[in-house]
Amino acid sequence: MTLKAATLPNPTISPERPVTNDPVQGGRQFAFLLVDKFSMFSLAAAIDTFRSANRLLGRDFYGWTTVSADGDPVMASNGLPLKIDYAVADLPPVDILFVSVGLTTEFPGKSKVLAALRSWGRRGNALGALSVGSYLLAEAGQLEGYRCTIHWENRAGFVERFPDINCTGNVFEIDRKRYTCAGGTTSIDLMLEIVRGDFGSNLANGVANQFQHERIRSAGDRQRVGPERDLTGKSEKLRRIVELMADHLDEPLSAVQLAKSAGLSVRQVERLFLRHLNVTPGRYYMRLRLERARELLRQTNMPILDVAIATGFTSHSYFAQSYRLQFGRPPSEERRTTY
Repeated sequence: MTLKAATLPNPTISPERPVTNDPVQGGRQFAFLLVDKFSMFSLAAAIDTFRSANRLLGRDFYGWTTVSADGDPVMASNGLPLKIDYAVADLPPVDILFVSVGLTTEFPGKSKVLAALRSWGRRGNALGALSVGSYLLAEAGQLEGYRCTIHWENRAGFVERFPDINCTGNVFEIDRKRYTCAGGTTSIDLMLEIVRGDFGSNLANGVANQFQHERIRSAGDRQRVGPERDLTGKSEKLRRIVELMADHLDEPLSAVQLAKSAGLSVRQVERLFLRHLNVTPGRYYMRLRLERARELLRQTNMPILDVAIATGFTSHSYFAQSYRLQFGRPPSEERRTTY
């Protein structure tokens, strides 16, 4: 069974590019390979982008189908089961096979899924991932030599596990035949980029408007920078310094180096952070490093000393003390906690 968009009246859209003389003929078909506890939101955001594009086009140009390891229904992370169209071994040709993963990368039938992804890649087919799906593509050896991204909460563990893969941390990445996004609303941005490539910005903006999606993000947009999830509207120099901090957690930069990167003095940087974030640059940098440490403790089996070193601490005792002050528990207790 292939899911189709409902037939609805074609709403009025901007005349920037008429949709009556489509530059792309035929149609495109996508498959979504779902595993146990996948993110329903990421999947729905991706599929509904194509559904809305079909509505504005007035025809079913985009089609999609669902896939699992054995063709059996799959349970989403919110507890809702989803009917599946194909077992991965029986999947007919599609334009892109997307992998959707949510709370865990371990699930029944994983070996079949990895084998299928390797086979798909060997044949030169396009592969994609929503959210943590990038982890499975990497395990299958399908991201070597490609840029990719993954949900920010999982990036630290991904980078430690696959240090040779360029995981940018942007909202989405398209690198030749690899399409990855950070999940959630970034699924919309990635699919809108595909729509824009097929039909131009007029249709992509029309779809975004249907979802009240205020701004279509580009591949160059970062997911987040630091504890403050959104620095929009704040100083561009502040954003530049915070991004530089986030990119140098294992070997922290000095106050002078950070200030020089923004063309400011150390004192000017201090005033900038106090005015916009109500914290000193040093305290903010420490919080960034400790958040990364917590992600590594939760996502990997790295020894605590290695986690300390990976986040710029040369002393185990200083790391443990700083961690307890920030989170109210020692690193060893964080490691014992199950999420």
